[in-house]
Amino acid sequence: MLRSMYAGISGMKNFQTKLDVIGNNIANVNTSGFKKGRTTFQDMMSQTVAGAQGPTENRGGVNPSQVGLGSQLGTIDNVHTQGFRQTTNNPLDFAIEGDGMFVVASGNIPNDIFADGADDVAIHYTRAGNFYLDEDGYIVNPQGLYLVGFQANDTNDDITNNHGRIQLPEGFKSFSVQTNGTISYIDETGEPKVAGQVALALFSNAPGLEKAGSNLFLDSNNAGRYNTLQRPETDAGAGAIVSNSLEMSNVDLAEEFTEMITAQRGFQANTRIITTSDEILQELVNLKR
Repeated sequence: MLRSMYAGISGMKNFQTKLDVIGNNIANVNTSGFKKGRTTFQDMMSQTVAGAQGPTENRGGVNPSQVGLGSQLGTIDNVHTQGFRQTTNNPLDFAIEGDGMFVVASGNIPNDIFADGADDVAIHYTRAGNFYLDEDGYIVNPQGLYLVGFQANDTNDDITNNHGRIQLPEGFKSFSVQTNGTISYIDETGEPKVAGQVALALFSNAPGLEKAGSNLFLDSNNAGRYNTLQRPETDAGAGAIVSNSLEMSNVDLAEEFTEMITAQRGFQANTRIITTSDEILQELVNLKR
């Protein structure tokens, strides 16, 4: 009966963690680019009371007899499904229709951002596409990190393979963003120019990214990042850029409230296991009076 008490304690701890994850999901239901979490459980080791026996000439086989010792936390996954798109009519709000992620960085961005010697550049990834123009005309995120893209050549009419910050020069009249991420503008003389092209990072295992807060993700040893940045619409899987809109959270409130009820009842059931085991121990104590 003491085993049942420890099993109940393990269940309570796990459901408490599940409720923590659900609470974080609900708190971020309106957070741009947020990816919800999901908790899974695993059973702990089992104590073998009797081992399995194989069949003989005179009788059949016998299955093992084991008593489980509770549950343990299996995983806390990041679910990278597409969030719904909200129209904002802000040309610097970008949404991605696909699996790619925006790349934002601080410091001097080298021509090849993933090359050796580029370790001093702080690189983050995000699905939140609310960008702004700073005082110098660079496209930045709310934390001031530069949006990384492919650079235009010296004549501003073609895109190179070099990486860098995307800048709209002083005195430009208007700009537009195409679905392939190309940012064009009209300069002060009325001539059309190209500022650059938004670059996207692609991961074979996006749930392997680590959340860093502020809608940012960090690369990890299990994310499977592609060695090169991708061009929207051109490279398969990267996706297309949709201007004037934002990708919102992929949290489904109906699902979260259902999971919350399940976690609450599971927590209550495990507390009942502990109180029932305690009552049985009390009966044993009271056998001798």
